[in-house]
Amino acid sequence: MDFTQPELVKNMKARVKWVEDVTFVGESGSGHAVVMDGPPESGGRNLGVRPMEMLLIGMGGCTAFDVVLILGKARQHVTDCVVEIEAERAEAVPRVFTSIHVHFVVTGYGLADRQVARAVELSAEKYCSASIMLGKTANITHDYEIIEAATSPRLE
Repeated sequence: MDFTQPELVKNMKARVKWVEDVTFVGESGSGHAVVMDGPPESGGRNLGVRPMEMLLIGMGGCTAFDVVLILGKARQHVTDCVVEIEAERAEAVPRVFTSIHVHFVVTGYGLADRQVARAVELSAEKYCSASIMLGKTANITHDYEIIEAATSPRLE
């Protein structure tokens, strides 16, 4: 399976603008914006996510994207996918992530365990650029649970 899409392999751009204190607005090349801020003890006002949290959110989005796409191509009927991430950081500067645990909660109709396991594995080892980059400093582990959707899909 080839999940490469031309618009995903081009060069990417982003811009971060200082607002005040330790508040910044990040703007993506695709035209979206996000507020980043620090905690009050660092001079922030807690107006947005922390930059290191943004890395985890990005990784979660990247791997969820892969898993949902892979399962869809495998004709698995996914109705929900939640990625819960816990991470530990080094004590000393630079405070890189040293361990990250990624837990997938995949909900759907008749999902095959082997298909979900394979989708998680393919994302972790081949497709999720964010996970692979963060894996250069952190030990990343994965697990998953499958939840059978409460109601059956309507036949049309």
